[in-house]
Amino acid sequence: MILVVGIPTESPMAMVIEAAESLGVECVTFNQRHTGYNDLVVDYKCGRLGGILSAWGKEYKLEDFSGVYTRMVETGSLPEFKPSRTRQVHPVALERAIFLSESLGRWIDIAPCRVLNRSIPMSSNSSKPYQAQLIQSVGFSTPTTLISNDPDQVREFAARHRDLIFKSISGVRSIVKKLSPERAENLHKIRNLPTQFQAFVPGTNVRVHVVGEQVFATEIVSDAVDYRYGSRDGIENEMSAYELPDAIRDRCVRLSKALNLPLCGIDFKRTPDGEYVCFEVNPSPAFSYYEENAGQPISTAIVEYLAGK
Repeated sequence: MILVVGIPTESPMAMVIEAAESLGVECVTFNQRHTGYNDLVVDYKCGRLGGILSAWGKEYKLEDFSGVYTRMVETGSLPEFKPSRTRQVHPVALERAIFLSESLGRWIDIAPCRVLNRSIPMSSNSSKPYQAQLIQSVGFSTPTTLISNDPDQVREFAARHRDLIFKSISGVRSIVKKLSPERAENLHKIRNLPTQFQAFVPGTNVRVHVVGEQVFATEIVSDAVDYRYGSRDGIENEMSAYELPDAIRDRCVRLSKALNLPLCGIDFKRTPDGEYVCFEVNPSPAFSYYEENAGQPISTAIVEYLAGK
């Protein structure tokens, strides 16, 4: 029996629930939007962690879960808990929802079962410079990088490397863009916000998903700088399953283990000379995009992993 936690209509969650049904694996859903119908009791007796999760009138022993897939969101960001002109949120309901989600999250962090993923290892993505050091520790190269709020430093860096891209240094998703001459005129704005600049890496995008020991690579052929948002400029992507060289595949698994992220999405560029340059590791990947467009059976692998197969 596995547990999924978050918003079940979100594509990755929905795919995992559907895969569990197809595989005949019992799947219990903790829907953060329906915390009024859920309850949780956690206990620790005689050296054993246990308790009961209640969902829609049914009770499940926590120790019976073989695995947990979680994509929890901030409770206050959910529409049910945001006041509007026509609806007020009862403060007791909001506090209960926050307490319940936080309590479940704490149990997930120490649960004696497989978890995709626990919160502390996921925090490595909160600082991309820190994560880059971890990526390098397993042998992957990363782009030549400058983090600065000094426009003159950036101009000198650009003079050495010609084409630059820039993005956030935090874990917040940002759209990767090239530093065009027009954008370079606004470099004075970075004085209030240190920004990450990198030498542009030519080649083909490859997204790798690791699930335990299984590896799924997707090749993305696109003219966009950031293929995730190419459609905004009318650019279409061509995506297909891709077979990694054994050495790169094994290194991806090692990186997953080094980060303690049994589920992760790793972003690469495969350069014209065959080198794999790693950009970052996503600890909560929206794998559904790659499953839908390249036929990667990632949700099935997740259910099999959580079920202990």
